[in-house]
Amino acid sequence: MENYRTGAHSRFDIKYDFVWLTKYSKKVLTGAVGERVRELVRDVCRANQIEILQGAVSADHVDVLLSCPPTQSARNPVGTGARECLQAP
Repeated sequence: MENYRTGAHSRFDIKYDFVWLTKYSKKVLTGAVGERVRELVRDVCRANQIEILQGAVSADHVDVLLSCPPTQSARNPVGTGARECLQAP
């Protein structure tokens, strides 16, 4: 717990571990699809001031460990990330 992030009047270390699964555990996150999902996760995190501590895109799931500021609820990156993935071509 040495690496606290700081705000104007706060120090924090808030971490969330998210796992997104494909329906019926189908192995569809390979090749270009997996790369696109990786890009989308990075873009959503960058736009919301969220730091990715660890991440992996497997054939049937995405697993990320995120560090969020206290102003950001856990629901925002999950909802935004899922919405971005569903709307992606």
